[in-house]
Amino acid sequence: MDITALSSSATVALATTIAFLIIARSWAAISRIIGARPYFATSFLRESAQRYRNDFERLSAAQSIYFGGALVFAMLFAAAHVLEAQRLFEGYPNWQIYLQLAFLGLTALFAMYKIATTFIAWRETRFQRDACLAIGHQLSHMSSGVVHVYHDVPTSAGAIDHVVVCSLGIFGVNVVARRAKHGQTARVSSNRLHFSGEEDSLSVAYALARNTRLGKRLRQVTRQPVYVRSVIALPGWEIPEQADERHLLVNERSASMLLGWKDTASFLMEDDVAAIRQVLATLS
Repeated sequence: MDITALSSSATVALATTIAFLIIARSWAAISRIIGARPYFATSFLRESAQRYRNDFERLSAAQSIYFGGALVFAMLFAAAHVLEAQRLFEGYPNWQIYLQLAFLGLTALFAMYKIATTFIAWRETRFQRDACLAIGHQLSHMSSGVVHVYHDVPTSAGAIDHVVVCSLGIFGVNVVARRAKHGQTARVSSNRLHFSGEEDSLSVAYALARNTRLGKRLRQVTRQPVYVRSVIALPGWEIPEQADERHLLVNERSASMLLGWKDTASFLMEDDVAAIRQVLATLS
């Protein structure tokens, strides 16, 4: 295959592929806009890991579009070569042919970068979704007439993954999605998560900030201080001890133990529980 035939076939395929990607991405954006407004209140439709589900769907659609574009390029490149597309560029000077090849090379590198970054984001989002779902399903087993669980509760400092409300108090459950090897343990101390076999630690101060913002919001309806207790959920990790009074550390098997973490200062009257439930049900 000579350089002219290669450049000509690739140029025709690339131009058509770019048109395909523009149309596909535009249609995806239009579809999101059209379907962005639900028929019912979002507070009633919000499920466990809802924001991760939404991101996962978006990234899955983007990944399909990029892989589809790669397939379109390959098919059109083969077809253009068979149909001798180089005739379209007969008489062009060599420097223009090489310029086209350079542009094609840069475009190919950018395409591979987008596919790789989209795949990495898709993989991480899937893991975060599954981690949040694991905790959410465990908490849903606790939900009853006296224990109520809400998901993806927004605050000005970020969304709290799960909020448990009952007469024993309010528990803000923030999920930390981190891959663990078999038997690895974790502990929380001084607002930081420490992992066995690893030198680095992870700050969980953001959990206190989110819980504080939610407590201030709920104080407006209870007319008294509301203490949202911090629960850090770490699916897949073993939790040998509790070393920090400000956070309760749980995994997907021990999430229900949060109801045993009692503090009389956080107890709520039934009227306060009802008012708080009403606020959480309307947050979007």
